[in-house]
Amino acid sequence: MNALWIIVTVLVGVLGGWPVAAGILRWARSAAKPKARKIPEGVLRGGLVIGMLERAAVVLCILANEPVAIAYVVAIKGLGRYPELKQAPAASEAFIIGTLASMLWAAAIAVLAKMLLL
Repeated sequence: MNALWIIVTVLVGVLGGWPVAAGILRWARSAAKPKARKIPEGVLRGGLVIGMLERAAVVLCILANEPVAIAYVVAIKGLGRYPELKQAPAASEAFIIGTLASMLWAAAIAVLAKMLLL
């Protein structure tokens, strides 16, 4: 693969995933029950940077033909957030939705790039 295409794929996977994940989270909140619990202030902080790193890792894992390594990314993120999520159960749903949306976007971009470049 051409280095320029790898860079473009990583950038689209990383930067494009933020509006996708944010939009899906907004949609999920609007579909939730009106009395849904609010996420406490300060919980899930650093999500933007963590999400960008997560998407970069997913794209690179797929481009490097090491999709199994995505499990390490999920494990690291889950273990890192566990204490926070344990104290604020309302944040768990947002964490899962955001993570899945973010990772699906990154995986789709990487797979599409691989298909176009083969």
